[in-house]
Amino acid sequence: MSGGQCAGADRFRHLQSLVTEFQDTDSTDAKEQVLANLANFSYDPKNLTYLRQLQVPDLFLDMLSEDNETLVEFGIGGLCNLCLDKATKSHILASGGLSPVIACLGSRREETVLSAITTLMYLSTSTSREQISAPPVIQCMLRFSLSVNRRLSNLANVFLEDYCTEKQVQEARTVTQHSALGIPLPKDPA
Repeated sequence: MSGGQCAGADRFRHLQSLVTEFQDTDSTDAKEQVLANLANFSYDPKNLTYLRQLQVPDLFLDMLSEDNETLVEFGIGGLCNLCLDKATKSHILASGGLSPVIACLGSRREETVLSAITTLMYLSTSTSREQISAPPVIQCMLRFSLSVNRRLSNLANVFLEDYCTEKQVQEARTVTQHSALGIPLPKDPA
């Protein structure tokens, strides 16, 4: 086995051990730590094939419906890291992943919301754009664009400018039944 193959096998075994640990542990702290590690490993394109083989994108998607906000944060962060890969992006969209990502816009955690907005941008295709730029999402982005939090307002403005038409934004501004009004702005990190 060449050095590259050996390193790849070691990488796969390490990622596999993390997934197994996540599945086998009952400790919330351990789950959070392992999920954070998997999300961090999702940054490196060398890990993409292994993460897909281990069904980590599905694990991240599953975390979006958890009550534990830390698991949700790491789940959406991991998805955000993975979804630029075309195969993973297609899998997320085919698995109905848009709805849980959109639901993350309602989080009180800034990092969760920022990752959700970014993930929506990355998941935008000709077929997904209608759901990504639906009126409630645009209303949410309009609300975020008014935030004093510069990271949030800047990202929301990029979303509105690059992923929505001017007509969509104007219509969202004039809607009287704001379905996004119940969504609180995320808290600034302490």
